[in-house]
Amino acid sequence: MRLLYVFALILAVRLASVFIVKTYYVPDEYWQSLEVAHKLTFGYGYLTWEWVRGIRSYVYPLIIAGVYKLLALLQLDSAQLLVLLPRLLQATLSAYSDYRFYVWTGKRKWALFLILVPWFWFYTGSRTLANTLEASLTTIALSYFPWYGEGTAYLWPAAICCFLRPTAAVIWLPLAFYHLRKSRLSVPELILKRFVLIGLLVAGTGIAIDTYWHGELIVTPWEFLKYNVLHNIGSFYGSHPWYWYFTVGLPTVLGINTLPFIFGIMQTVRQGNKFPISKQLLISILVTLLVLSTVEHKEFRFVSSLLPLCLYVSAEALSRWSYRASRTQLWAAASVILVGNVVPGWYLSTVHQKGPIELMPKLREIAQEYRDEGEHRANILFLMPCHSTPYYSHIHENVTMRFLTCEPNLEQRDNFKDEADRFFDSPMHWLRSHIPVHPLSALPSHLVLFDTLGDKISEFLTNYKLLHSIEHAEVNKLVDSQALLDEWSSALGTQLPNVASLLQYVQSRTGKSILVYQRLQTGEENAFNRQEYREQEPDLPAAETQSSENLFN
Repeated sequence: MRLLYVFALILAVRLASVFIVKTYYVPDEYWQSLEVAHKLTFGYGYLTWEWVRGIRSYVYPLIIAGVYKLLALLQLDSAQLLVLLPRLLQATLSAYSDYRFYVWTGKRKWALFLILVPWFWFYTGSRTLANTLEASLTTIALSYFPWYGEGTAYLWPAAICCFLRPTAAVIWLPLAFYHLRKSRLSVPELILKRFVLIGLLVAGTGIAIDTYWHGELIVTPWEFLKYNVLHNIGSFYGSHPWYWYFTVGLPTVLGINTLPFIFGIMQTVRQGNKFPISKQLLISILVTLLVLSTVEHKEFRFVSSLLPLCLYVSAEALSRWSYRASRTQLWAAASVILVGNVVPGWYLSTVHQKGPIELMPKLREIAQEYRDEGEHRANILFLMPCHSTPYYSHIHENVTMRFLTCEPNLEQRDNFKDEADRFFDSPMHWLRSHIPVHPLSALPSHLVLFDTLGDKISEFLTNYKLLHSIEHAEVNKLVDSQALLDEWSSALGTQLPNVASLLQYVQSRTGKSILVYQRLQTGEENAFNRQEYREQEPDLPAAETQSSENLFN
């Protein structure tokens, strides 16, 4: 198969993901890249505490800022292009890394198949996440690693990886020792003239960039490790048991590909001499999982860089198995892997958590067109868990917006609660304390919230009318299916899980739909609230109802 055709196929799949994947994954996709780039380029936006404290490098956002600046110079800086072009850029880099994976594996058909179908890589490969960039650079570096012969070209992408995400060094330490053992160069020469030199050049460039943009001498990899590892700030955003990456994290990222990966592990353990590269990769995978397991805060995306290593092990084992497998077995294996990836990939890319992405064009229209009775522009308040949506990068209008913050306890205060926690503990108390209600024009012009919050702040919403209701997630439908599970439980004589209890915490702050409310203007109060009050009050005799209407009119 000609390499140009292979790259074209890979590129087509990655570019397609840009237009197919229309769901929200994690806040960092926007708040650690697009929002930072928007602030740098256009002068307004929001920087989270990580940028104030200097634990993030500006290298990746600056690349996106370069794209934004070019669009601005060409007067093409529409919100649509600000969202689209960075994803196209990341998708192209991911496509190149996939192509390098195919070359690295010896141009095997199984390797091409396995790099194209993983649901997690399709789901994240075009997202503007530092983890996606890290996974791409890791794959490129592995493809240039001197598995046979001599070479140090891999050190450049590996060093960039480690500077941007210091935890990436865990993958490369075992591989660096492997290189030292097998290299024809002396250890001092390899370390001093290759490892140290390239590392210093990359680190020096990165430090210079970050020092300029942060406004002070700063080493962001050290700040990253200090806050996330030494101070364990990440645990503020959630903790998992030490074995989570082994039992949940990596198996979920691999999905159905866990089966060929396990098969690859078995083959490598039994015949290690026939799988020297897979053997070394498994050592790196194990070391990485063990080290990451010592950190309380864990996420699926933190092991996305292990995906190319796992897929190599799988591809090598399947390629050798193919020689003795029948055509039926080959088609069956490929079909299971394909279907097992397409189903979760389609659902998570198009259905689950699509609300924030569908919300932003509506807010953009409001920001562009809304004017109140005093000709003031929109003033939008997000009453949601912090960073539940993108922000200025998707609206690209300099309007007033506010969200509930969730900065960790950086000052080590006793009984600390972030703003979002304080709000959800007592929504109405927070609103009375923070939002003026007189005159009505002092209220935010628009509110954005999940449907589960509506009943809790119904009193506050009497000054608003519902403008949009946007479907977000399927959690309520899962709860509705509890009756069916109960029937199965009775028929099977077993106790199946209670979906409602499992989702209780999730639903307390999020919900099935995202609601957008608009503040009532002069003359609208009675028209919009009369029916709302009538639905909340008990039925009244006809005469009393008529009397009420006269009072309003």
